[in-house]
Amino acid sequence: MDVAKRLYQRFSALLHELLKFGSIGLIAFVIDLGLLNLCNTVIGLGPLTSKVVATTVSTTFAYAGNRFWTFRHRDQSGLGREYFLFFLLNGIALLFGLLTIGFTTYTLGRHDSLSVNIANIVGVGLGTLFRYWSYKKWVFLEATEPIPVELPGTGIRQDR
Repeated sequence: MDVAKRLYQRFSALLHELLKFGSIGLIAFVIDLGLLNLCNTVIGLGPLTSKVVATTVSTTFAYAGNRFWTFRHRDQSGLGREYFLFFLLNGIALLFGLLTIGFTTYTLGRHDSLSVNIANIVGVGLGTLFRYWSYKKWVFLEATEPIPVELPGTGIRQDR
């Protein structure tokens, strides 16, 4: 039990960050999947155009969630810089989804919704690995000064 407690203490910050990142990612995934199917099946935009629309909307949600919740303890290097980098890196991650959907649809000839959704899930999974790594490396940088436990002048303890 003592070993588990020490491991938790050592990795608690990373664990909490990963849980927050995963929560935001899950909601963004639901937005992405819902809009992909709405645009592709109901509106008829086609699988690749639908993926771009869905990713644009879900990425906007994910930026706000990650900036103001997951990585709020990290320095803010300017919302303009972060927003630009966030969308640039999500554009790169979008390529994983476009490649898997494009391969499934146009190379394998699978145009049904189930095949498009499976390809989307694979692409999102690959893109998520890239996004988590790249956000920590380039977008939401390490804090250069310790974050105070209490909010300045209020005596109110921050939730981390």
